[in-house]
Amino acid sequence: MNITPEQIDLWRTMPSENQHLEFKEAKNQFDSRKLYRYCVALANEEGGFLVLGIADKPPRPVVGSNAFLNTVATASKIFTAVGFRVEVIEVNHPDGRVVVLQIPSRPKGTAYHYDGAYLMRSGEELIPMSEDQLRKIFAEGQPSWLEQVALQGLSAQDVVQFLDTQSFFELLNQPYPTEQSGVLERLLAERLVQQSDTGYAILNIGALLLAKSLHTFEGVGKRVFDLMIDFGALPLIEWAPII
Repeated sequence: MNITPEQIDLWRTMPSENQHLEFKEAKNQFDSRKLYRYCVALANEEGGFLVLGIADKPPRPVVGSNAFLNTVATASKIFTAVGFRVEVIEVNHPDGRVVVLQIPSRPKGTAYHYDGAYLMRSGEELIPMSEDQLRKIFAEGQPSWLEQVALQGLSAQDVVQFLDTQSFFELLNQPYPTEQSGVLERLLAERLVQQSDTGYAILNIGALLLAKSLHTFEGVGKRVFDLMIDFGALPLIEWAPII
């Protein structure tokens, strides 16, 4: 990306730093370890720019920076330290030298760490991510609960036996197929069922919508039970037979 003095001035007019933009004065130098930590934190927050040579308080004058005079060597050191490439760009602004580090976003389902710490920003501080935040990141790209398998290794007859396929076609306002293959074909097309070398698998969404009995799908029954309790929809005793 070509960073111009005009782009620097545009960033300076922003009301505040944000998730993708961080300013540091760094008039003479900037600690390398701190630099690596910022690269990791910004990458974990979907990438952004670390701008050196600008005051981080409004009106954010350009103060100039003598940090990282060899930008090529700096980029190489960052890659060695954190394991991903960061572009280091020197901008000759009329008011002084500015160094811009363009930091890419982490890949989906992956979080970066430095010295074992999965970092994020909190105000002016860099702090470790919470367990909940990491769990959400690592779950990215994985199938949602509805797309996960509820029961597998089934025959075509099992699928028809466990699911209320008659009601399914009535809801679609379509005639019930004369052949069992037609029933399975439509369930597969609607992604309620999957087929593999080991037979058919009913997905959670298929069980949730069409199960003749949730006793057949213990995981789905327990999920429904937990949701009902969380929302206070029904007394515990009414749903006890499900699990």
